Amino acid sequence: MKLDHIRYNKPGTFEETRYEKIHNVIFDDSKEPSILVAREIADLIKEKNAKNKPCVLGLATGSSPIKVYEELVRMHKEEGLSFANVTTFNLDEYYPMDKSNIQSYFYFMHEHLFNHVDILPENINIPDGKVSADDLYQYCIDYEKKIKSIGGLDFQLLGIGRTGHIGFNEPGSHFNSGTRSITLDHITRVDAAPSFLGIDNVPRKAITMGIGTVMSAKRIVLLAWGGNKAEIIQKTIEGHITSEVPATYLQNHKNTTFILDEGAATELTRVKTPWLVTSCDWDESLKLKAVVWLSELLNKSILKLTDSDYNNNGMSGLLTEEGTAYDLNIKMFNRLQHTITGWPGGKPNADDSNRPERAAPERKRVIIFSPHPDDDVISMGGTFDRLVEQGHDVHVAYQTSGNIAVSDEEALKFAEITQSLCPNCDETQSIINFLKIKTDNDIDSKKVRKLKGLIRRSESLAATRYLGLGDENVHFLDLPFYETGTIKKNNISSEDVAIMEKLIDDIKPHQIYAAGDLADPHGTHKVCLDALFTALEALKHNDYMNNCWVWLYRGAWHEWESYQIEMAVPMSPDQVLKKRHAIFYHQSQKDGVMFQGDDSREFWVRAEDRNRLTAKKYNDLGLADYAAIEAFKRYHF
Repeated sequence: MKLDHIRYNKPGTFEETRYEKIHNVIFDDSKEPSILVAREIADLIKEKNAKNKPCVLGLATGSSPIKVYEELVRMHKEEGLSFANVTTFNLDEYYPMDKSNIQSYFYFMHEHLFNHVDILPENINIPDGKVSADDLYQYCIDYEKKIKSIGGLDFQLLGIGRTGHIGFNEPGSHFNSGTRSITLDHITRVDAAPSFLGIDNVPRKAITMGIGTVMSAKRIVLLAWGGNKAEIIQKTIEGHITSEVPATYLQNHKNTTFILDEGAATELTRVKTPWLVTSCDWDESLKLKAVVWLSELLNKSILKLTDSDYNNNGMSGLLTEEGTAYDLNIKMFNRLQHTITGWPGGKPNADDSNRPERAAPERKRVIIFSPHPDDDVISMGGTFDRLVEQGHDVHVAYQTSGNIAVSDEEALKFAEITQSLCPNCDETQSIINFLKIKTDNDIDSKKVRKLKGLIRRSESLAATRYLGLGDENVHFLDLPFYETGTIKKNNISSEDVAIMEKLIDDIKPHQIYAAGDLADPHGTHKVCLDALFTALEALKHNDYMNNCWVWLYRGAWHEWESYQIEMAVPMSPDQVLKKRHAIFYHQSQKDGVMFQGDDSREFWVRAEDRNRLTAKKYNDLGLADYAAIEAFKRYHF
């Protein structure tokens, strides 16, 4: 049975989805829908096997389908799902690209699926990234013919790139295009850069199935996870069909479903502005979201909004419920006003009924969890400074070593300095020798990873000392999931969670700060947050946890929307400078940082611009004019 409108449940009503041209289903996260998609594929395999027919699957790479492949592997090992009747065709491959390269899609597919199931090697088809340039044209024609000769694709699994590409069909691709070579868009190469340790190492070309090839599939399922996909998902589902967004061609496919998590769906009209498509159940959060949206849309402060402003923008029902714009405006203005505090740990001996944090206990035990050894100062350096200055017992926990983000050149510099101080140190010499002959496919040795981790540690200690924190309150957790030496990390383990649990249990905090920024381009933030959430779940029955509040900050990539913010900590111009200097201590991450995504600004510049923009948004809504604001959202466990 296919996962159609009924089985995928939770589609919107006709009114809610009237702007949408592709069937889509929204889930809380990627776990449940990945299992459902894997089950649909498994049912298709079994159905075809019962008819003694081959099951032809079109498969995708990237982060989106990984959980689907994990579930298929589980079903093979635990439920006896056989892939003996399965023939696969992968969408694409970088060109040129050797099969043995850990960045190749050949490597990816065997790592995540083929090495773990009983598929016949001769039934695996992945574009050959080493075919000669002279043979490439004919190779692509033959790849296309082979798909057709076996009866076409029964099922095509897709992801989507921020350019709107499916496969590597970049903007400009024709709707009836076939398998071919293509030049990659700059944005696509930027998104791939972290895996290749820099954009200069990303191939400029690829081999890809065409739009026509994809559209010939009998069934298509596209997966999209995370807020960084939200804008292109909205254009694809609600926009006009255009070659500038190749995924929009899927609007013409009769059996396509987009599977989205909440982040990827945030720009859809029924999610972002539901009052424009249907009547709403106006809870307090939705009221604030609507009022902030209207204020920003009309470029008016909240207290200047009128009855006609609400009525003309789909919110007459809200006014009917609230009475007048005047009453609603004051209510929402006060709610935003009460998020602002210069006392992130609570103000002692003060009325805290309208403050985001409690006044008592006056001196709180605080843990700041930082996924990498600089996220603390980049994302909440001003708040960190306030907490220390105001006398709280602050602890910083760096969850990973961050060694992968130290360049080989930086590590070699430190190794050579060490060698000059200790000319006969064999360990240092071995590090120097390794780095001088290292190739792109080599994984750092344990000694090199140790050196790179020590570089990040020394920078972290310099920054925390600058902010007045004693070394005894700085904790380096070095969670094991991270220590692979490659961009691809291990899944979270019980050992990771146990390390988190122990620290929390030792400190018994009143406050925890953690990175809630899931747009991190290589996923470490998400794993670190999952480890925290799992630890909190295990510890929540302890008495001290009843008095522990968790505040989520966002990193260098995005900020909370104004209506999402529950604690806004203003910074003076002097504090902005102090935060900047704390970030500067992370010298290995300045001047050409390896993982900066599609933003060429350095992290300290991004952080300042983001904090200023948050302050400006508050001011535009009619609130006080601050130099900068750091924002937090509370997590309830």
